[in-house]
Amino acid sequence: RRGTVEETGSGVIVRHGPTGRLVVVTNAHVIAGRPPADLQVYLYDGRVTAPGRTWSDAASDVAVLSLDTPGLKPARWGDSDSLQIGHFVLAAGSPFVLSHSVSLGIISAKGRRSLKLGSNDVINQDFLQTDAAINPGNSGGPLLDTRGRVVGINTAIATTSGTGSGVGFSIPSRLVQRIVDDLLRHGRVRRAYLGVVLDSDF
Repeated sequence: RRGTVEETGSGVIVRHGPTGRLVVVTNAHVIAGRPPADLQVYLYDGRVTAPGRTWSDAASDVAVLSLDTPGLKPARWGDSDSLQIGHFVLAAGSPFVLSHSVSLGIISAKGRRSLKLGSNDVINQDFLQTDAAINPGNSGGPLLDTRGRVVGINTAIATTSGTGSGVGFSIPSRLVQRIVDDLLRHGRVRRAYLGVVLDSDF
């Protein structure tokens, strides 16, 4: 009852094109609004580091962590718009604290919207659906094409038991890149609003 609870998630190191800086992209619900001092990043080579700063956007469930660690090699972005139904993809992450795990599947649908994602108010929904295994701990990890390029960020599973049921959802890389760019340039995501109220009688 008085012990320490540690939550784990995944992430991917990428380069922000306009600035050239290396950052970790993950889900906002993975860092859950925690300050950088409370976060630890476990790198593939065994090093453990902490982010210098974090940015988060709950509406898209995307978060960015800055790292000043030398010797990092970023993943390459892929084009999620070019994906077709049936394309093979790989989901990488640390499901059930099993680090550096990869599962294989296909893109089974695109443009999934109006999903119920627990208590998260995710309004920017345009998910890729995949049958590559996505389980607790995979959140924030990359969805990769067969050339190793990041085409999505794994976010959620369709489940009634808390474990995977063969349907996972990833944020498309095109959307993630726009969110990351806004967060690093402006500190927040700029969204347009339409000042129209619809008449409920029609």
